[in-house]
Amino acid sequence: MDFKGKVAVVTGGGNGIGRAACLGFARHGAKVVVVDRDAGGAEAVAAEIGRKDAIACIADVTRAADVQAYVKAALDAFGSIDCFHNNAGIEGRIAATAEYEEAVFDAVMGVNVKGVFLGLRHVLPVMVRQGRGAVVNTASIAGLVGTPGMPAYVASKHAVIGLTKVAAGELGPLGIRVNAVCPGPIATRMIEDIARQVSPNNPEGVEERYTAGIPLRRYGTAEEVANVVLFLCSDLAGNVTGAQYVVDGGRTAAPAGVSQGKLP
Repeated sequence: MDFKGKVAVVTGGGNGIGRAACLGFARHGAKVVVVDRDAGGAEAVAAEIGRKDAIACIADVTRAADVQAYVKAALDAFGSIDCFHNNAGIEGRIAATAEYEEAVFDAVMGVNVKGVFLGLRHVLPVMVRQGRGAVVNTASIAGLVGTPGMPAYVASKHAVIGLTKVAAGELGPLGIRVNAVCPGPIATRMIEDIARQVSPNNPEGVEERYTAGIPLRRYGTAEEVANVVLFLCSDLAGNVTGAQYVVDGGRTAAPAGVSQGKLP
């Protein structure tokens, strides 16, 4: 887990899993480019790392010009992009497919799919020129199974896994690895917003219901996901590409009602 002399770019780096990844990369010696449309969040994380080791880039990942700008900023500041955590994402609304708003669907697909694609489109050529690099896209267990009431989010995360597999196949012969991380419920702003949408009058009760279906009986932490991201970007994962690493406390391995902590 030695990232000395390496440069990591993290989208959605101002909060949650992205913030934890930025701090983790920096802790292990990397220079970090914190990309987020939330200027305050990005600036705060860069300041926490230290201005000689990190820069903040304000960007909308759905805009090609913004993506090109954060790639250029990384190269201008630090000279390379060795690790790319393609992480920015939004949850959208909770609603049945038959009632889902088209504008919300488009917004979710824009950030979660187009944003990931544009990141790959403009970072991968840099890695090809360098002859090295590792990418981790943030998917979700929603990219592996369906979640009623989240058609846009589920569709977008399935797409992220598809993009991961395509890029891994294309870039593997050049020594560039592309993987995905699939978090389950993680204690971040996103799960708090989902809980408020599901149960406005009792969001705390949503956590109780969700964790009852998780063998570890708790939400994961942003740091636990970031640790997997760092592993996948490190030389320790040198033979890992095109994979989806699940970080969900066992939720998809033992769905609700299967694991009760005791033998049948």
